[in-house]
Amino acid sequence: MALGRGGGSHVIAAVSPEREVVADLARRAAMVAPLAVALGVVGWGLAGGVSVAFGLAVVVSNLLVAAALQTWAADRSLELVPLATLGGFGIRTSVVCAAVLAVGDAAWVAIVPLGVTLVIAHLGLLAWECRHVSATLAFPGLKPALGQE
Repeated sequence: MALGRGGGSHVIAAVSPEREVVADLARRAAMVAPLAVALGVVGWGLAGGVSVAFGLAVVVSNLLVAAALQTWAADRSLELVPLATLGGFGIRTSVVCAAVLAVGDAAWVAIVPLGVTLVIAHLGLLAWECRHVSATLAFPGLKPALGQE
């Protein structure tokens, strides 16, 4: 098919690079979730473990929405991508804050592990994922496995 992202004339990949990267990021979050929840339980009891799990769910949801928004913008117009990225960041940050405020007074929430999880999971998962992103025109998503290049 000759229809491309943003009205160009290149071939559309079966999976968008954004979705490929965020799916890999979600897989990595699932790998560290048991250890993170266990640390929350050890440090703050059951409320700490539940708070860490909730924080991880918020982080992964936030990153999934970011990828979906960027995919949507890139499919419509490449000029929309920066606008959707910057505007989406503000909106998504507000939603994360609203989620924390909504559950902040609940009995099952320990606010310290929740806050620490939100910060460390966002930064840690993105830093971890940076090592696996190709960012080339040949492979715009993840780096190919050895032998696929």
